[in-house]
Amino acid sequence: VSILTIGVQEIEKSAGVNRDVSKAMQTLPGVGATDPNRNDLIVRGGGPSENVFYLDGIEIPIINHFSTQGSSGGVVGVVNPDFVREISFYTGAFPANRTNALSSVMEIRQKEGSRDRVHTKLSVGASDAAITVDGPAGTNSTFIASARQSYLQLLFKAIGLPFLPTYNDFQMRYKYNINAKNELTFIGIGAIDNMTLNTGLQESGTESQRYLLGYLPVYNQWNYTVGTVFKHFGSRFFDTWALSRNMLRNKNFKYLDNDESKPKTLDYLSDEAENKLRFERVYTGLPVKLMLGGGIEYARYTNSTLAKVFLNGAVNDINYHTQLGLFGYQAFAQVSDEYLKNRLKLSLGISTVGNNFNDNMKDPLNQLSPRFSASYVLTDKWDLNANFGRYAMQPAYTSLGFKNAAGEYANRNEGVKYIFSNQAILGVEFRPKNNVRMTLEGFYKQYENYPLSVSDGISLASKGTEYGQVGDEEVLSAGKGRAYGVEFFSKILEWNNLNVTTTYTFFRSEFTDKEGVYRPSSWDTKHLLNLIGSYKFPKNWNVSARWRFVGGAPYTPVDMDLSTNKAAWNITNRAYIDYSNFNSLRLPNAHQLDMRIDKEIYYKKWTLNLYADVQNVYNFKSRNAPIYTNKDVDGAVMDDPADPENRQRIRIIDAYSGTVLPTVGIIIKM
Repeated sequence: VSILTIGVQEIEKSAGVNRDVSKAMQTLPGVGATDPNRNDLIVRGGGPSENVFYLDGIEIPIINHFSTQGSSGGVVGVVNPDFVREISFYTGAFPANRTNALSSVMEIRQKEGSRDRVHTKLSVGASDAAITVDGPAGTNSTFIASARQSYLQLLFKAIGLPFLPTYNDFQMRYKYNINAKNELTFIGIGAIDNMTLNTGLQESGTESQRYLLGYLPVYNQWNYTVGTVFKHFGSRFFDTWALSRNMLRNKNFKYLDNDESKPKTLDYLSDEAENKLRFERVYTGLPVKLMLGGGIEYARYTNSTLAKVFLNGAVNDINYHTQLGLFGYQAFAQVSDEYLKNRLKLSLGISTVGNNFNDNMKDPLNQLSPRFSASYVLTDKWDLNANFGRYAMQPAYTSLGFKNAAGEYANRNEGVKYIFSNQAILGVEFRPKNNVRMTLEGFYKQYENYPLSVSDGISLASKGTEYGQVGDEEVLSAGKGRAYGVEFFSKILEWNNLNVTTTYTFFRSEFTDKEGVYRPSSWDTKHLLNLIGSYKFPKNWNVSARWRFVGGAPYTPVDMDLSTNKAAWNITNRAYIDYSNFNSLRLPNAHQLDMRIDKEIYYKKWTLNLYADVQNVYNFKSRNAPIYTNKDVDGAVMDDPADPENRQRIRIIDAYSGTVLPTVGIIIKM
């Protein structure tokens, strides 16, 4: 139920994906993004913070460069596709041993290193270069390791973008087969990201470029995950032990007018570190399949924030320091069996999670999460599937660790609880031929205890699709939400060298504000359509294409009174949105065509792969939410004649995005 599998070929050779795992996931039914240039995973109307990711059984909280703290989005994927063997992507019916997920679970299974000799793979693309090495590391062990260096900042500077990102990442895997019944795997993955401002455009740039320079801060970020998995295969069961540590450091700052001789308007530094131990046992010798286990963890969150905000008609300073330690736990069990001559498959699971942040979160009974799945084979071509479940997710560390002006944890009292989602899924699967698969699924998701921003009065569910961090504010666990829809998936494999995939999703996504009124979420685009095809020509040529259509996203008008206040504007250098009319307007629909061509040349001891990828082939310009400036075309502030000292005028700058983006690359395998 609600699970799809992607192989490495779909990541490496799909048009518009550019060997990026997150972008490959965005081609699946029910998965979308608010911006084609970002890797946010919006799954069945849920927020980008509702997804969890596992690499060979080790949870990795970050899979993207320039990750949004408190969420999961970013710009470029961290996971090297050279490591990927297969990805299972759950959009519902989550296994009981995968906790803290409300929208999706991504299981990435990595390749083993080669056992014959050392192999090398070199990749050079438009934005980065990478090297991957794999091979034997002894009689019973193998390894695979990679490093990647970007030069994206050179491309961005050449085309005149106001921000200049640089990223590096590293990945490794070592597997040791102790004997026939025991194996040990070590994994590691990390990234270093820096984004500076192209301040040379402050004088020569366009209005929109100068506008972005006015409010964008400088970002510096690094993260890593290391872990080990021990597996023991008994005669009637097998055990899995997973021990891991992950850490994120997120720093961003902003100088007034981007002048380092002037005071900072923002100075943010935060660390998140988690240490986890999980045990699972799967019984294979019982009349039913039984899985049970549990885990413990210790997390440490620190935050040093200096910022200015405009509240209650005045400029206020936010200045706090946090050192928060959290002990957490999880426990789970799941039983599965087959009946009616294996035509009926049933699965029943339950899990609970908790931590010591407050009394409500400590109690495991408050976070009980049962789930039930059923699959019935109607005929040899038709299956009927269903799932009902309740899932729990811990709020972001940025919310748990936020302190108020008195230096107290503003969200520690019983007002903050685990977020819940009650879900129901019903679907059918049709296989008219061995190489053809079609599915149709309907889903309904109901949310409880979603954090509401005290200052804005809106749900945090609609935040998290921009750079920086989300959730570092006072919140109340009083929000509700709902997401529902229907999705269609069709895949034709190897039909006269042609592969065709069609996905379509109609959905709605809404969350309550402080008045209890349901407002469209920021990704409530209603329609998601992907038409994907690839064809293998003779002599190792491959051509692929993808056409995608996304309905218009909601957006919010600006608060004219607040935005024309000079003191308020000088804090953010951008207009303030009118939260009383949150997401009451809607943008036009958007679409684009991506194409890619690959040529593989085989030599005796090495292989050469040449490719060209063009995104947005017909140069579609998508309309963005209007942006406002307080300056005229000459760069002078437009004073309000009625009150020139305190008030200003603002005007709209046309905001469009989208350009033809060609990419060429070389991959050498030795």
